[in-house]
Amino acid sequence: MEHTDRYERKMERYVTKAFKVIFMIIFGIIMIFLMGFVFMWLWNWLMPDIFGLTTLTYWQSFGLLALAKIIFGFGSHSSKGGGHKKSRKHDRLKNYCKNKNGNSDWRHYDQFWKEEGEEAFNAYIRRIKKDDEDGGA
Repeated sequence: MEHTDRYERKMERYVTKAFKVIFMIIFGIIMIFLMGFVFMWLWNWLMPDIFGLTTLTYWQSFGLLALAKIIFGFGSHSSKGGGHKKSRKHDRLKNYCKNKNGNSDWRHYDQFWKEEGEEAFNAYIRRIKKDDEDGGA
């Protein structure tokens, strides 16, 4: 009996998720077609009077809207993502250079690159490795 209850609850969750997904797909399609109608309405209300252009049918406005999306792109996916791309790339590169165990020579790189440059950094790494060999023996 308990096994069937678990099975029924699991099936109920799957049906609920499937319903939500189907609903969101249908809602998205309706919104796309509604955008075509709103675009047509705004165009026919403003453009003929302001610029002397002709009015559009629904399918012309839908096609023009699709063309504009293709030409100008679909926008950014996140309002936070635009200004932080460089810092995210820097963080990813920094994490790539670090060893998970903390035993990497790269953990000293940023500090000594700022102070003395690449040549001094290489000399510093050689010195650290020599000290580790002498101290570990």
